[in-house]
Amino acid sequence: MPTSRKKTQSKESDQQRGVAVVTGGAGSMGTTICGALAREGYRVVVGYNRSAEKAKALAASLPGTGHAALAAPVTDSPGLAALATEIAARYGVCDVLVNCAGVTRFVAHGDLDGLDDALIETILSTNVRGPFATVRALRSLLEKSKQTGGAVVVNISSIAGMTAMGSNVIYCASKAALDNITKSLARALAPKIRVVSVSPGLVANDFVRSMDKAWLDEQVNRTPLKRLAAPEEAAAAVVAAVKHLTFTTGSIIPVDGGRPLS
Repeated sequence: MPTSRKKTQSKESDQQRGVAVVTGGAGSMGTTICGALAREGYRVVVGYNRSAEKAKALAASLPGTGHAALAAPVTDSPGLAALATEIAARYGVCDVLVNCAGVTRFVAHGDLDGLDDALIETILSTNVRGPFATVRALRSLLEKSKQTGGAVVVNISSIAGMTAMGSNVIYCASKAALDNITKSLARALAPKIRVVSVSPGLVANDFVRSMDKAWLDEQVNRTPLKRLAAPEEAAAAVVAAVKHLTFTTGSIIPVDGGRPLS
């Protein structure tokens, strides 16, 4: 087969693959999700805020072709508009958006002074306004998706939004708000775009392991399955929401080891 024909077929095949954007893609959870989506055949945009080099290295290491690392500052709406313009130029469509960017800090729930105004504003602007602003910026590209079940927005939430037990009071509130946004947007954006939350319990990552051990042990003991969630389990839920649960929208998908049962 002539080389030019091979290149043409390769380009056509690449264009047939879906496009997935993951904000916070260079974080521990984001990295796992990016890998899972790449293995499913998606061209993955690793969205980053300050971790440009880490994001570029991840994009280069993912299986398949067509990946990219692009700035995705979720608290900066003009920056998100620039992201949308770049995705439109490179791919022309967005099939999957995973809102994985998030922030928190451990503050005991009774320590009201420790949860200062600056931290509150940072958590709410990143964890609540950020996902909404990202959907707003990429909506027109999501609406162009031709994949089965339509485009999908997956908001990475937390069981803390239901149990009100987590790294701090405002973090819990931010995830409850995100779940509410999931339901509202699912209704508003149907039928072209599905919106779901993936809601893990405590995930075995570096941040969780850095928390107060007594508090962490208490949370594990209160979980019926008696362990932390693996990042791969949360990523599998994202893939399921995108590829298999094609008649599901507005739902909160738990990956929590049965925590609300205790």
